[in-house]
Amino acid sequence: MADYLVEDTVKCSECGSRKLNRDETRGEIVCEDCGLVLEDNVIDQGAEWRVFSPEQGDQRARTGAPMTVMLHDKGLSTDIDWQNKDYSGKAISSRYRSQFYRMRKWQKRSRVSNATERNLAMALAELDRMASRLDLPKSIRESAAVNYKKAVEARLIRGRSIEGVAAASLYAACRQCNNPRTLDEIGEASRTGRKEIGRTYRFMVRELKMKIPPTKPEDYIPRFCSGLHLDAEVQSKAYELIAAAQEKELTSGRGPTGIAASIIYIASVLCGKRRTQ
Repeated sequence: MADYLVEDTVKCSECGSRKLNRDETRGEIVCEDCGLVLEDNVIDQGAEWRVFSPEQGDQRARTGAPMTVMLHDKGLSTDIDWQNKDYSGKAISSRYRSQFYRMRKWQKRSRVSNATERNLAMALAELDRMASRLDLPKSIRESAAVNYKKAVEARLIRGRSIEGVAAASLYAACRQCNNPRTLDEIGEASRTGRKEIGRTYRFMVRELKMKIPPTKPEDYIPRFCSGLHLDAEVQSKAYELIAAAQEKELTSGRGPTGIAASIIYIASVLCGKRRTQ
């Protein structure tokens, strides 16, 4: 019997508890507190077969990867397997290998049919490279891909480098997802300069009418503390100091990164874990 806590916003209609258990064997969702059965016909979304190794999973799977905006064709195209085996797993004879090689080459070329798709393929690969270097989550990568595709549809790419627009799209996505990075950080990860990224970012925001929330000092606290190897005590103290400074209007007119760095320094001193300026 496979029971586990249901981690979503569903709550019990009888007692209001959120402690719900899903029984995969019975197909039921039951409240832990009052025992009410909320669902008694839950559909199992998993595979109907069992596997005992990753290789068995690859052989028995009948579906491909999910759609993703991180690929220019959303991952809907297919590839000819490079292992040179037939449907039953037997090796293809040498007579047909050269034919399969040519088919594989032309199939790969056909995935990118025009200049726009070629541009997207290059830009999305660059986005993924920068995001990996900055250790950004999947949600930010996908938001950046959407930003770039909107720029392509609005014909904002002409006269600008792919790297510059991709970096600006990633910078905007970080701010949209409340996980901001500085222009210097994006510039170090990209193949273009800080000034070009900032100029392209402002152009995209204006032309696409993007609603970018202003960055706040507290958005930088967790990352800065992690980089300085400061524990939760210093981080909690930094949040308290920022709240007090904002209440007294001491933060207006100052950059959020500078405020965050200053607050963390003060918090580290107060907690006896001082770091140099």
